[in-house]
Amino acid sequence: MARVILGVSAGIAAYKSASLLRLLREAGHRVRVIPTADALRFVGEPTWAALSGEPVATDVWTAVDEVAHVRLGQSADLVIVAPATADLLARAAAGMSGDLLTATLLTARCPVVLAPAMHTEMWEHPATTANVALLRQRGALVIDPASGRLTGADTGPGRLPEPEELFAVVQALLARLMPAAASLAGRRVVISAGGTREELDPVRFLGNWSTGKQGYALARSAALRGAEVTVVAANVELPDPAGARVVRVVSARDMHAAMLAEAGIADAVVMTAAVADFRPVARSDSKIKKDGSQPDPIVLTENPDILHDLAGRRARGGRQGQVVVGFAAETDPDPQAAQAKLARKGCDLLVVNPVGNGRGFGSADNEAIVYSREGSQTPIPRGSKEALAEVVWDLVAARLQ
Repeated sequence: MARVILGVSAGIAAYKSASLLRLLREAGHRVRVIPTADALRFVGEPTWAALSGEPVATDVWTAVDEVAHVRLGQSADLVIVAPATADLLARAAAGMSGDLLTATLLTARCPVVLAPAMHTEMWEHPATTANVALLRQRGALVIDPASGRLTGADTGPGRLPEPEELFAVVQALLARLMPAAASLAGRRVVISAGGTREELDPVRFLGNWSTGKQGYALARSAALRGAEVTVVAANVELPDPAGARVVRVVSARDMHAAMLAEAGIADAVVMTAAVADFRPVARSDSKIKKDGSQPDPIVLTENPDILHDLAGRRARGGRQGQVVVGFAAETDPDPQAAQAKLARKGCDLLVVNPVGNGRGFGSADNEAIVYSREGSQTPIPRGSKEALAEVVWDLVAARLQ
């Protein structure tokens, strides 16, 4: 049984949190609800007290003898705020502690989940964007709101995810609080994500379909396991993973330079990105136009092999004990070819995942076989990219030990 704090701020979506509270209680967790004063205008104190079986307070002056504004955060296993309004996000980002909920957020040393809910214009406002980025930088897991019907006739991003989805996030986080979940505590990891682009002219490029979802799943998982995470992201249009530092790049040569710079002191390096093998020899300074004549052929040259160079630097006296992991997306995976590629690249693990038919790039699911330098194979059945990330980190953690 975990000790969960359910924070509720003043949004009409507060009614959904009553269902979340029931799900948490039915799962056996002890839940203390901390609403803001204005949140009680939407759902009253008797409802929260009856459903939780715990006292409900909004200010730091209640139960002063128990020092609740400090004790609650210190003793919690997880804090989730749903809904988290724009005002609550701003106060949390500023480190304010004017009520019991924000004081608890300041004292919490456990995972903190914030589930925003507000009108689209408020969610997309630069102030909210900056507050969310800052909270994520500090390690909070800020869940992007869902898109759909909002208050009144409005529709767009800003809707609180359904209670069942929020419950799944809480359960996944609590599962990682077991001792094995801290297997990367104190470790530095560097992960590449996304797909590189090679410019043909000012408006066109050679690229691929990679979205960065698998790399970001690896980053979130590593952060939850206690690692210091850096992501080198190529053309990724996803929210920054909670607790990770993101270095943005465009081309394969950009990524080559960034990965070599970031990986020097890393304990583990994971090359998830889809890196272009080739780039145009020449880039046109002006748009290549269709004028009726046959265009000049595009001559290609090889890009640097980032994975090979990372493993090679380690072999030449780089960071001792560093674990190097490669990813290979294949339309027709072959075990012998995979083992040969692993040896050629010089990495410790090679994650070979089939792409096509709804798998791989851009999808929510993935599957793979992880080949090791010693010749072993670890199949990962089709499932979420988060599930695949957990298996990869289990294998990496075992090597680091």
